[in-house]
Amino acid sequence: MVFVGFPAISRHFCKFLNMSKSALVILAPGAEEMEFIIAADVLRRAGIKVTVAGLNDAEPVKCSRDVQILPDTSLAKVSSDKFDVVVLPGGLGGSNAMAESTVVGEILKSQESSGGLIAAICAAPTVLAKHGIASGKSLTSYPSMKPQLADQYSYVDDKSVVKDGNLITSRGPGTAYEFALKIAEELAGKEKVQEVAKGLLVAYN
Repeated sequence: MVFVGFPAISRHFCKFLNMSKSALVILAPGAEEMEFIIAADVLRRAGIKVTVAGLNDAEPVKCSRDVQILPDTSLAKVSSDKFDVVVLPGGLGGSNAMAESTVVGEILKSQESSGGLIAAICAAPTVLAKHGIASGKSLTSYPSMKPQLADQYSYVDDKSVVKDGNLITSRGPGTAYEFALKIAEELAGKEKVQEVAKGLLVAYN
């Protein structure tokens, strides 16, 4: 017989709690590869169950630099499922496609009304504006997107990642690690995120 002490049980229980957290990462044609990959990868390293959903179907998606990525499923198949966070990678083409999608709009409105976390980076905060999400909150984006956001939101120029309530936004490829780690911190806790960041050789306070 093997006796499992309390510390081991506690560690196992914490791991179980992390695994119970879930993320939906929407992958649209023209998405920014780095922002998508870093978000999905970091969240999985933090023990979060990540579902990558193709905007149009479950076929390979060509991203902004012609890298093709195979989603786990189609967005239509998981549109009624509940997730702890909905993540919108940037990329102008991908963001425009999500902005025009009624399914994305419905998912975001449901997520907002339920108090769930929403995260958007680079050009993707314009998707929030298009669908009327988080109006009046503080956010940031890729600098050239500011004119599309400044009237509807409290725009922040001097931070890489901005959190306002259940909204997390960030600026671009160079801030993708900080963005992903902030999302992970909200779902898995500070200690787990610092462990992940250490393994990645990324500074995170």
